[in-house]
Amino acid sequence: MTTIDQSEAVRFDAHGIEPIPAAARDSTPWQQFWIWSGANIAPINWVLGALGISLGLTLLETVAVIALGNLVGCAVFGLFNVMGHRTGVNQMVLGRAVFGRRGAIIPGLVQGLLAMGWVGVNTWVVLDLVMAILAQMGVHGGTTLKYLVAGLIMVVQLGLALFGFYAIRTFEKYTVPATVLLMAVMTVLAVAQVHPQWGAGTAAAGGSKLTAVTQLLTAIGIGWGISWLPYSADYSRFIRVGVSDRKVFWSTALGMYVPTVWLAALGAYLAGGGGGADPSSLVTSAFGVMAIPVLLLIMHGPVATNILNLYSCSLAALSVGIRIARWKITLIAGLVASVVLAVFVQADSFAHAFDQWMASILVWISPWASIVLIDFFVLRRGRVDVPALYDGEPSESSLSGSSPSLYGLVNRNALISLGIGLVAAWSWQYGLTPATQGPIALATNGTDFSWLSGSLVAGGLYWLLSTRTARASATGQATGRAAGQVTGRATGQTTGRAAGRTPQRARKRIG
Repeated sequence: MTTIDQSEAVRFDAHGIEPIPAAARDSTPWQQFWIWSGANIAPINWVLGALGISLGLTLLETVAVIALGNLVGCAVFGLFNVMGHRTGVNQMVLGRAVFGRRGAIIPGLVQGLLAMGWVGVNTWVVLDLVMAILAQMGVHGGTTLKYLVAGLIMVVQLGLALFGFYAIRTFEKYTVPATVLLMAVMTVLAVAQVHPQWGAGTAAAGGSKLTAVTQLLTAIGIGWGISWLPYSADYSRFIRVGVSDRKVFWSTALGMYVPTVWLAALGAYLAGGGGGADPSSLVTSAFGVMAIPVLLLIMHGPVATNILNLYSCSLAALSVGIRIARWKITLIAGLVASVVLAVFVQADSFAHAFDQWMASILVWISPWASIVLIDFFVLRRGRVDVPALYDGEPSESSLSGSSPSLYGLVNRNALISLGIGLVAAWSWQYGLTPATQGPIALATNGTDFSWLSGSLVAGGLYWLLSTRTARASATGQATGRAAGQVTGRATGQTTGRAAGRTPQRARKRIG
């Protein structure tokens, strides 16, 4: 009689934001690798890779920036996955140790709204690919066909997200290897048919080249791995308890690094050969009719991305205090995203503007991530009191507002650091809209170091404020102990003297 490995079973995920019990943590590092690889085999990486060529960098410079920048971004991503594995807790609940029970509501709300928005954006991007495929096959249906295709895609990704983590990992496990195989074939064909000039670029040496490098780093270099940080622990919390931190780090970091660098470099290669920047034109111009099966499988990327968005959106909503089942929140998020998608189909110009705004508002992640990293790995030495993360629920809080949680209601140091870090990040951001172009970026010819300025300012300030608070607390405790000792000695001495005098006076009175 054969037995079924529980790690292979596709069962309904009934977990919410409570810590995952050890018995339910049956995911392997290899499964995590497929999850993150699938989410990043997406056409957007072609476009962002081609961005380097559009900015005037040479093909060699573009590939170097993408490869080196992602070493940093994906390494930080690996560290965030270690947090989830050590604790068994999702990312937004882990934030309660940093921001406090109620203070963590702010990043939780931001994450939930952004994840829901990305579902609509990513599905809208997929439609261009699908319509290009159907046009190659001679099928033209206009807006009605777009709605039909959009509805089909949304049903598939919503169904997987509703079923939860176990369905997501199984989907990735069996679809990503086939996608990777076709990507390898596609890469070979690209090298054989496209002949770009590796050293040709329009950005002159000096300021314009530095501007192009910083903008590419933010878009697909360091910034790409950073953009996934709020999702990381949502999935690594399911990894088996006995797995080492090293395996967790490498499986997730490489799962992010390999497909991102691969597809971005391929997009740059195709763009360098004159293929343009549009995902469908990049493929069709290089492969012609052979692009049809490739494009069909590349559609897997955005779907794989959206199932993570929908799942993490539901966890973020639960973390801020919404008290309904996870699958119900996922369903609501999917319905809202469907409405957003319908608006996008009708108003293409608005969709482009919304896409630009979504990309720009991700500037909040770098200061938030820096604070979380400093708190977990530096101040707490990688240890968190997991039960205390769930103390102080609204129904348990006292009327006076005091919190029974070890981490308190609000950590002002963290929120102040986050606010100032956001300003610092925006100041050196060069987004696509005027409102997202900060004064430092404008003064430096459009350079974009938003991820660096936001993380350094927020993380550095949080460390200073936290250590100062700790020193003040330690000083106060030491002063209290010293005062108690002095009082005790004084009381003891007075009592002793009084006791010594009393018999003498008594003897005098008696005599």
